Amino acid sequence: MTSSDPTFPGLHIRPAAGWLNDPNGVCRIDGRYHVFFQYNPDSPRHRDIVWGHVSSTDLLHWAEHPPGLVRRAGTISQNGCWTGCIVDDGGVPTAIYTAVHDHAGNAEAALARSDRSLITWTQDDHGVMAPPNDPAISDVRDPFVFVHEGRRYVIQGAGRAGGEPSILLYGADRLDDWTELGALLDYSDPLVREVARSEIWECPNLALIDGRWVLIVSLWDSTASGPRANSVSYLVGELITDGPGLRFVPESGGQLDVDGSFYAPQLVALPDRTLLWGFARELGRTQEQIDAVGWASVLTYPRELNVVDGVLLSRPARELTALRRSELDPTHPIREQAFELTATLTPTHPLTLTLSDLSEVRSPIAQLSSDKSAEVRVLVDGSMVEVYVEGQQPQTLRAYPTADSTWHVDTLAPDLTAWRHALP
Repeated sequence: MTSSDPTFPGLHIRPAAGWLNDPNGVCRIDGRYHVFFQYNPDSPRHRDIVWGHVSSTDLLHWAEHPPGLVRRAGTISQNGCWTGCIVDDGGVPTAIYTAVHDHAGNAEAALARSDRSLITWTQDDHGVMAPPNDPAISDVRDPFVFVHEGRRYVIQGAGRAGGEPSILLYGADRLDDWTELGALLDYSDPLVREVARSEIWECPNLALIDGRWVLIVSLWDSTASGPRANSVSYLVGELITDGPGLRFVPESGGQLDVDGSFYAPQLVALPDRTLLWGFARELGRTQEQIDAVGWASVLTYPRELNVVDGVLLSRPARELTALRRSELDPTHPIREQAFELTATLTPTHPLTLTLSDLSEVRSPIAQLSSDKSAEVRVLVDGSMVEVYVEGQQPQTLRAYPTADSTWHVDTLAPDLTAWRHALP
């Protein structure tokens, strides 16, 4: 995951070349973190998708492995292995994913199994769940597993003809034998329509965080524009029994990340914390420019999630402080490819981060403020800029420096500090 390209985010998860999007199968098995992702190793274009795979013991040093799930001609996955999750099923790591034989409307949920290394996989030749018979449901995708009161369930994102999203629920105590249980969440709640407007809810995640159930959905909406176009929302609420199944009752919600680059995150709920990765799309690059550099999109740094007063908040995983090497002088132009800024924002002490080219034309990348005292952390790695302001939702930004570009920080905050980032 290295490159001489000044825009390449060398400390983040992404191979040196090819297309990347949704994080998949995020898990920790035998003390090792595994992150899979939708991946086209042969082209920086969104097609011919397999599951790329990296692993780490410390969330800093990532080992690249051969693709995990692969397309197989003449099978249900011949047109792609799409989004899904991994569970430890009685000692057997098992992937539950979206397999596409011909087109997305016929996508099936499928299973694959591995040993404890998660390197070599055996993919089933049949689906475990086909699209529902309900003709009103036009799209189903992205299975995610959760456990509630000792029972195992699967949810999938869905869309209905006419543009109404839904989250479908299945009982799955046995992963190879699902029971359809109707909708976990539909579009009838006014809060849902306000917070999670969409035609299809993609990549649903559901977990218990700080004693509250949190549902995360990615919003696929062909009619949306502005900052909420194809963005990600969260809902905080409760799970209640509803006949043979469950229903999610939301009480609050909002955007998970406030920039249009962030999409399709996946979380993993661990005994000590909940971690999340999303993927960041290329913004401001043409397809010709993407083809020229040979890579597209990148996973975010891992984020820790907490619920505070009904709000889902994110912060950088605690391990990332180990990336701090030598201190920099932030009052001078910064030429590092990877660095971090910290400061305390106040109403009179905002912070602006800009990028300059050779002619010293400055492009504002982040303009940060707070109506109260709040710590800010800005993590830059090539073209990735991730911003965390205390009490606010993070921002995932993209900026494309050249070999001659310099970064500039403008703020009156007296505690502004900067570090060069590198692996320890």
